[in-house]
Amino acid sequence: MDLSEIETRTAALMPGLVDQLGRLVAIPSVAFPGYPVEPVHAMAATTLEAFRDVGFTNAQLMDVPHGYPPIYGEIAGPPGSPVVVLYAHYDVQPAPVEQGWSSDPWTATRKDDGRIYGRGAADDKGGLAVHLGTLGVFEGRPPCTVKLVLEGMEETESNLEEWVVAHPELVQCDVFVVCDMGNLEVGEPVLTTALRGDVACIVTVRTLEHPLHSGVFGGPAPDAMMALARLLGTMHDENGDVAVEGVSGGEWIGADLSAEDFEASADLLPGVRLAGTGSVGARLWSKPSVSAIGLDMTSIAASSNVLVPEVRAKISMRIVPGSDPTHELDALVAHLESHGPHGAQVEVERTKAAPPFLCATDGPGYDAARAALAEAYGSPAGAAGSGGSIPLLRTLQDVCPGAEFVLWGPEDVARARIHSSEESVDPSEIEKMVVAQARLLVHLAEDAARQ
Repeated sequence: MDLSEIETRTAALMPGLVDQLGRLVAIPSVAFPGYPVEPVHAMAATTLEAFRDVGFTNAQLMDVPHGYPPIYGEIAGPPGSPVVVLYAHYDVQPAPVEQGWSSDPWTATRKDDGRIYGRGAADDKGGLAVHLGTLGVFEGRPPCTVKLVLEGMEETESNLEEWVVAHPELVQCDVFVVCDMGNLEVGEPVLTTALRGDVACIVTVRTLEHPLHSGVFGGPAPDAMMALARLLGTMHDENGDVAVEGVSGGEWIGADLSAEDFEASADLLPGVRLAGTGSVGARLWSKPSVSAIGLDMTSIAASSNVLVPEVRAKISMRIVPGSDPTHELDALVAHLESHGPHGAQVEVERTKAAPPFLCATDGPGYDAARAALAEAYGSPAGAAGSGGSIPLLRTLQDVCPGAEFVLWGPEDVARARIHSSEESVDPSEIEKMVVAQARLLVHLAEDAARQ
């Protein structure tokens, strides 16, 4: 196919892709435990049918020991052509009412700013739309061999790593294209080259054998909640940088977000300032971050005038690309165990050690992707990081060590608000990403033919 045709064909496909995205958003495919299973199975069936319609006629739901099935398919390209795996996921985050949606999260809503709002519109049903559009450009006959891997449990306890290990032959390829990322700003192209990892633990702080009257014992007898608060406070310095000894960090030299753009996208409350030092990019992608993401103690409704004897918190630490998750978790645990105030008993349970990921940027696949992205957007493509961890990528790298990874997608960081209320996607990002992926396949096929 002539490269000049790709933009024209993509533009013609867009009304149908937007309609299809709306049908996908309408299915509440939340794969978390406790949520209805029927919508997730319905989403799997709908997605399977959609990809069969664009050329993956042999696509099927794969058998897995537990959870929701991944979708796998393959379209054979010309003999000797490169092999590309297209990845995305069909499950989404929950969308509880208390998040504060201004429209129904399960109805794709086009608002005055031109964006499409709804849970999964960006993450990652927007990625599904990009893959569907890419195959539509070629009318189901791409210039490369294309494999399809769509996950059904990316947002929760993934089963895809087990499936990959059990069937490594199915994912052998030259390039993995992971369409579950996005540019920092709409219209400004970047390739994601680094993902932070994620380690987590549950810390339990005990100070008393049982509750005590706060009027009789308060003061000399420390309660567990205040001890936990002091312990958590030791994990950051006065600037808000992580102060856990032994954790890794560095500087970021790729594309950056301005403080103003980041503040706007984060919706900070009036008067709240950004934490930490250095560029926003460094704070997001090459420095660790520590958060307390859960707390177990007496509720306000059930509280009385007593000192709390025991409290638990779940701690999550994002770790930088290139670091070892076991080492980073060891450092976090050591800090918590050694900083309990007033001799409080501190017990730490390790719960997660997801590795970070670094993309190689010196191979022909990356060069082809960078060229395709620049052509689609009309400006040079930069490099960015991502705070989200995808442990699957390390597994894919292990079973297919010679493959390159291309990480991109329609989820612009500044506005998409993935996992949050008001999640949205700019349809122009879907359109340009379809163009970029189609051009990538053409470039890969042409490069292989010249060798």
